[in-house]
Amino acid sequence: MIDKETAWNELVASLTTTSDQELMDSFLKSILTEYEIDEVAKRWALVRLLDKGVSQRTIAKNLGLSLCKITRGSKELKREKSPFVQMIKMHR
Repeated sequence: MIDKETAWNELVASLTTTSDQELMDSFLKSILTEYEIDEVAKRWALVRLLDKGVSQRTIAKNLGLSLCKITRGSKELKREKSPFVQMIKMHR
């Protein structure tokens, strides 16, 4: 039996071993539901928009997200050594 933490670590390791975008797209669409894909995509979009200086209210209106979720993303961007910032830098 594989425990949840081991499974998570294996998943993270698997995600970081490929640079094949098609494979990653297919894999994520296979493992996640449409709802989960939508939520993850919205969260990434909100972080990118915050990084570009778009207001929280505009983001909430455009993405249909609560200000609470957006505030969480905003706080994460301000954290020292934020993984959000590190990932955004890869896509600038």
